[in-house]
Amino acid sequence: MSESVRLTFKTLPSGTEWETLLGWWLEAEGIEALDGGWLFDHFYPIYGDPSGPCFEGWTALSYLAGRTQRLRLGLMVTGNPYRHPTVLANMAATYDVFSEGRLDLGLGAGWNELEANAYGIPFGTMGERLDSLEEAIPLIKSLFREKVTNFEGVHYTVRDAYCEPKPRQPGGPPLTIGGQGEKRTLRIAARFADDWNFPGGTPEQFAHKIDVLHEHCTDVGRDPREIVCSTHVIAGAEFNETADNAAAFVEAGASHLCLYFFDLSDRAVLGKTVEAVSAVLGH
Repeated sequence: MSESVRLTFKTLPSGTEWETLLGWWLEAEGIEALDGGWLFDHFYPIYGDPSGPCFEGWTALSYLAGRTQRLRLGLMVTGNPYRHPTVLANMAATYDVFSEGRLDLGLGAGWNELEANAYGIPFGTMGERLDSLEEAIPLIKSLFREKVTNFEGVHYTVRDAYCEPKPRQPGGPPLTIGGQGEKRTLRIAARFADDWNFPGGTPEQFAHKIDVLHEHCTDVGRDPREIVCSTHVIAGAEFNETADNAAAFVEAGASHLCLYFFDLSDRAVLGKTVEAVSAVLGH
């Protein structure tokens, strides 16, 4: 695989036994080509029966950090409506300390109204969620970097707020922003993201979104080369098909591929998929 392409994996923390999920992550720890792993941030399964088992993302990720030493870890991506940004900043800072600087912080506006309504979590309109996200990011970054944070916005107001200890990574963990809305989400990514994640679609759609992202970078005065462009690559039993799809996304502009596994029944699939993708990308 090209040295310029980062390779990570993602497993569903739903519809499975904990021992199975853990087994995949321990397997991944031994695959050198994999730089990191991700879970999602949902309280219900997002595929199949919503009443089925679903492990909470941050809690599960914390345990996985304790069982691994090399892999970077994150949620692709944390739903901003689910936790106040001051609480999330403290969670992330603590996580970055005990994982010895291995956290990738994913963040998005959120989309799953079903689970939010069921739990009584204020959700708001899409516009309100994007407004909240745009306020939350600089607030979180300030808590990571400043001794004392004061912030006054429409959605969040903070007075003399502390976040100690600071994250292990200087300035805080790298920020991955997920989503593909061209007017707002990609503009927010242009302002703040270290990594922008394309949730899914074709390589052609991905290439178009990158063009839009770069236009926003020009508008906000950001060098687009500062932003890694990532995408999910659905990984199944057809290893060559997965590899060809991965190569097509790299050709379209991806510098980070997240191999997304839905079926965890055979963890040998992980290594075989990584081997096939690495081979087609010339690593």
